[in-house]
Amino acid sequence: MAPRLTALAVLVVLLLGTATFTYAAQQRIAATKPVTPAKPVAPPLVVVPNVSGQAYVFAKGTLQDSGFAWRVEGAVRGYAANTVVEQRPAAGARVRDTGAPLVVLRLAANKRYRQDGEPEDTSPYAGTEIRYPNAPAHVVKPKPKPAPKPKPRPVPKPKPKPAAKPKPAARPPAFHVAGARKEPLDEIPLPKRAGRLEGWLARHPHPTDANVRYWLYQNAWIVTGARFGWWHGAEALRLLVRDDTKAEHVWGIGARSRAVAKRALVDVEARSK
Repeated sequence: MAPRLTALAVLVVLLLGTATFTYAAQQRIAATKPVTPAKPVAPPLVVVPNVSGQAYVFAKGTLQDSGFAWRVEGAVRGYAANTVVEQRPAAGARVRDTGAPLVVLRLAANKRYRQDGEPEDTSPYAGTEIRYPNAPAHVVKPKPKPAPKPKPRPVPKPKPKPAAKPKPAARPPAFHVAGARKEPLDEIPLPKRAGRLEGWLARHPHPTDANVRYWLYQNAWIVTGARFGWWHGAEALRLLVRDDTKAEHVWGIGARSRAVAKRALVDVEARSK
């Protein structure tokens, strides 16, 4: 019986010890949980009193009683009898109570009192910053990236000068006719013009009005130029006589043009000697 009681007592002691250890551990775990910090409370608002128009000595008292500091700016110093003409912030402005919000004063001299002694331009205690409610946080704007430097414009290459047109070969006249037009050097020579007529006639086998007008125009040009003494006019007339003979065979007309060309050839050959 005694051993059983002893064992039971030991078991009770062990159970009580385990419960005590478990409770102490739970207490330590609960104590180590992080505590969420409370959100900072914004300072209360205070209203800037109206001291404009007051004597400086009374304005100081009003500001001090309202919890504000002050500072005098401008040419007129802080003598007691001078008058407040401007305050910053303006009267009625609501600002945060930062300790002793600083109000800036401008004074006008009181001409009825002499400016004697030492002026008192600041409050006897330091002022704190003026902070307005709901003021937007100061955001640091990123610096704009510098604009890329413009690429240098390519220097245009100088345009090559056009090749000079070759000067036409000299065409000495066969003879001179007073008042006659000189041969235009920008036109093909008379022999070449007469030589091209043969090929043109082969490409135009029908005597249409346009074709006949072109043929007569070329005949008149060659005959007239040759009579003016243009270069190798006699040679051109001989070719033209041959062309008119072929035109008569192809078109059935050309005998009259050939007769004009033959008479001109006789005249040109006679004057060319």
